[in-house]
Amino acid sequence: MGFDMGIHNRVDKGNAKVAMTMKAFKEWVLRDLDADQDGKITKAELAEAVRRRGEWFAGLKAWKGIRSADSNRNGVVDDIEITNLAEFAQKHLGIMIIS
Repeated sequence: MGFDMGIHNRVDKGNAKVAMTMKAFKEWVLRDLDADQDGKITKAELAEAVRRRGEWFAGLKAWKGIRSADSNRNGVVDDIEITNLAEFAQKHLGIMIIS
């Protein structure tokens, strides 16, 4: 996973975390999670990101992430809903959103 703009490595309770601004988070989501580059994050794309972090139950966590972020219930997270995805990313992808 390539992180660049506005990102700092931090350690939180012994677990490595990546800190980034919301702008950098949005750019990262569209660049690194959106495998087919359609501007939408699917459950499969999110599950792959969870797997790359070494987390267990990637499919279940991705389902929960999509369900919590997908405010219009169309089954994907689009550009408008990416900010909703930040909470999931902080819990399950080792990302800390900073100002």
